[in-house]
Amino acid sequence: MVKSILSSPQESVLEQALGAAALRHKVIANNIANVNTPGFKKSDVVFEEKLAEAMSGKKANMTRTHAKHLPGRQGDVFSPSVVTDTKTSLRTDGNNVDIDAEMANVAKNTIYYNAVAQQLGGYFSNLKSAIRGGN
Repeated sequence: MVKSILSSPQESVLEQALGAAALRHKVIANNIANVNTPGFKKSDVVFEEKLAEAMSGKKANMTRTHAKHLPGRQGDVFSPSVVTDTKTSLRTDGNNVDIDAEMANVAKNTIYYNAVAQQLGGYFSNLKSAIRGGN
């Protein structure tokens, strides 16, 4: 019973969102660190689209082709992934990092991280209050 309370879908989604925001921050930091590296291609984290797809009930593209294959886990459907943009180039040296866009992404990701952390903190605060009997 305790496990079912502590592993609710809301908590799982918020935890995945925090992980995605942390991963995105690392990816943006790597992009910024390589702003002057010739040939470097920027990367981004894809999470919100996968989450929206999972929340809408759409199935992932994977299918079980044999009865003995293991089924996929629910958490794998909307786990964050890193995608590298290899098709664009902003400068003649092949680098495609726009420092202004990356700095804006840092600010946006910080706000997103703080909002998700606040939601997760509220979830655990409510859980703690319920355990104490509403006090």
